Amino acid sequence: MAIKVYKRNTAGRRNMSIVKSEAVEYGKKPEKKLLSKMKSLAGRSHGKISVRHQGGGHKKKYRIIDFKQDKVNVPGKVIAIERDPNRSAFIALVGYRDGEKRYILATEGMRKDQEVMSGSEAPIQEGNRTQVKNIPVGTIISMVELFPEKGAQVARSAGSGVKLTAVEGANAQIKLASGEIRLISSECCATIGQVSNFEHNAVTIGKAGRKRHMGVRPTVRGSAMNPVDHPHGGGEGRQGIGLKHPKTPWGKPALGKKTRKKHKYSNKFIVKRRTKKRK
Repeated sequence: MAIKVYKRNTAGRRNMSIVKSEAVEYGKKPEKKLLSKMKSLAGRSHGKISVRHQGGGHKKKYRIIDFKQDKVNVPGKVIAIERDPNRSAFIALVGYRDGEKRYILATEGMRKDQEVMSGSEAPIQEGNRTQVKNIPVGTIISMVELFPEKGAQVARSAGSGVKLTAVEGANAQIKLASGEIRLISSECCATIGQVSNFEHNAVTIGKAGRKRHMGVRPTVRGSAMNPVDHPHGGGEGRQGIGLKHPKTPWGKPALGKKTRKKHKYSNKFIVKRRTKKRK
């Protein structure tokens, strides 16, 4: 895998880069039976904008991903590694012995013709999926279930992975990238290895048009607005915030405000809180 930087032929191409992986089959058409329609909501819920800066973009179809991988103890063969426009990680098309095909998230280093397996009989090797109690302590895992048979919930984006730090009876401890240590059932399933496309964050978009193709609309700074439009707006020239604390366009505190519920049900599963990054 490598980052390809384009020649500086135009202003838009200057510093633009993409991820080029030898394992990925670019230009391959997706499996037709594993596609579904994807309606563009443009960040709206009941007609009102709930997520700003969304809209437009290229028309896409959703690839149906098997997050549960409940084809237990049936070996499958990777037919192809593909790029998914709906997610940062690469996906793998797996063909099973009974003729069924499914998409799964590809792990780092996964290749065409590799054999993958899910279940208690799966060998401990990258790309295979099994229960946490069967995985050696200290292994980097991904696509982790928080509750048995729920399907992958944690570590699904490009390059992400968590460390299995302890397995004690019915419980296991995992250490997330944020530093948080969390308790899960040892019956939960996880995939061995980190998710593919770890260089995703190193890509330079290069021009505004490329972002628009992704369905992202322009973002305007609050300090560039008028006071009627944003708490940071107003003033002659380049002004500071002018308030005690930074605020959102709706007047809510933007930095340092705790948003997690005090008595959330999952508090009992958190052994150690995430560490705060020092500036």
